[in-house]
Amino acid sequence: MSGHEYVIAKIEIGGNKFEILVNPDLAFKYRSSEKVNLDDLLMSDTIYKDARKGLKASPESIKKAFGTDDMRKITDIILRQGELQLTSAQRRHLLEAKKRQVINYIVKNAVDPKTKLPIPVKRIENLFEELRISVDLNKSAEVQAVEAVKRIARVIPIRLAKAIIKVSIPPEFSGRSYNELSRLGELKKTEWKSDGSLVAEIEIPAGAQNEIINAVNKLTKGKAQIQIKVVD
Repeated sequence: MSGHEYVIAKIEIGGNKFEILVNPDLAFKYRSSEKVNLDDLLMSDTIYKDARKGLKASPESIKKAFGTDDMRKITDIILRQGELQLTSAQRRHLLEAKKRQVINYIVKNAVDPKTKLPIPVKRIENLFEELRISVDLNKSAEVQAVEAVKRIARVIPIRLAKAIIKVSIPPEFSGRSYNELSRLGELKKTEWKSDGSLVAEIEIPAGAQNEIINAVNKLTKGKAQIQIKVVD
């Protein structure tokens, strides 16, 4: 392959740098846990201390840092724990995926404090565009969602909140509903009534209330009684 078709993957161990030359697409797939043959993605069997200058790492430093001189094991460590240069297309792909995570977190966890209702995903997407909210690959989606909500709050009423959903499940559905309810959110209270019905309180992200209501109605064929309270 030509010199333009590889990127450097690198790691620093014990103050020493180790670099390998890899195929950018295959290395990206491998790092994303897709099945890729390590031999295919390696551009050479050389481990460098500075690939751009062509300086090779010594066999002693390699063995000391990695505990092995097996090229495939070393490549795995560098790709999973080290840094991988990204092509512009890969970076765009990752940024778009991270942005989707942040938006989904907001949609699931935020409500309009006046109406206590979730905010539609399209509204959040449009506000990201209008306010030019960018995302950072190295920060968690949750941290960035909190920061984004602060900016969005200057434009529309919005806040991150939890909701408590109180459900009363008729006897004919209560037995099979218990496990499902615990999957929908955090069960705060459960009470079995003498007639076999179940009353439960579930804490959920406030933006997820429609999704949970639909799930409960599906479980009980629409026969459950549901009450919602949004809390800070």
